[in-house]
Amino acid sequence: MKIKVKAYAKINLLLDICAKRNDGYHDLLMIMQSVGIYDTVTVERIKGRNIVISCNIDSIPLDEKNIAYQAAEAFFNAAKIRKTSRGIHIDIVKRIPHAAGLAGGSADGAAVITALNQLYQTKLSEAELCRIGATIGADVPFCLTGGTLLAQGIGEILSKVKPLRSCYIVLAKPDFGVNTGKAFSQFDTFGKMHAPDSLGMLKAVQSRNLADIGARLENVFEQFIEVPNRIYMKEILRNNGALGACMSGSGPTVYGIFESKENAEKAAQELTRYAKDIYVCRPVSKGCQLTVIE
Repeated sequence: MKIKVKAYAKINLLLDICAKRNDGYHDLLMIMQSVGIYDTVTVERIKGRNIVISCNIDSIPLDEKNIAYQAAEAFFNAAKIRKTSRGIHIDIVKRIPHAAGLAGGSADGAAVITALNQLYQTKLSEAELCRIGATIGADVPFCLTGGTLLAQGIGEILSKVKPLRSCYIVLAKPDFGVNTGKAFSQFDTFGKMHAPDSLGMLKAVQSRNLADIGARLENVFEQFIEVPNRIYMKEILRNNGALGACMSGSGPTVYGIFESKENAEKAAQELTRYAKDIYVCRPVSKGCQLTVIE
């Protein structure tokens, strides 16, 4: 039996860093949204006790540096799976750009945890899976759950909010990555100039008003992470009718929210001068979509 999982990317409708914690992490306030670009993660049991990873992208590590590997180990330890029964093959087909602020790695980790829960028939609850996920990455609990959620703490405290209305989301990632750890160290050095309107955004999300949501998109990382041409990318999005434009996560991906597919596709075409990876997608209501292959 194989388990195939669509592992969806995420964007941040709002991202605020509230404070640095004593444990070195940061308290965050985020409103996160799953979007319809995804990696495909296929997991099957093999003989032995090794975790074997394959991937369609050469630059992705295939050992314990891969979050999918870490997710498998964390799951096996938490579920108390015998070491002699831990042989698995994880195949990852990546479509979510790497180091893009879209939680591509976290999505793969979430997919592995979801798949193993099914493969080993451990029947762990979503809350238990999220607790495992939180030990390997702050975005993993969201990626396990997905949809539209308020995330607090380091990202592990999730609360339901109203789902984002049907719309079109244009993602544009310039041809470089941003290291999340370095991004947070920039915050520790420079702090933030002002905080986003979190309450206003929560009200807009709860009223499901796309125009109000678009007007309040904000990410504090934009205050100290330099992304060349970001101002021009946002201008293209807005000039083509985006209700709002923002950077996702620690960047460098910039996105815009559109009511019109035609406008979204026109913006995507114009963005090719500044970005290599460009997608037009829709909001989705889950983080992982699982299929059992006999």
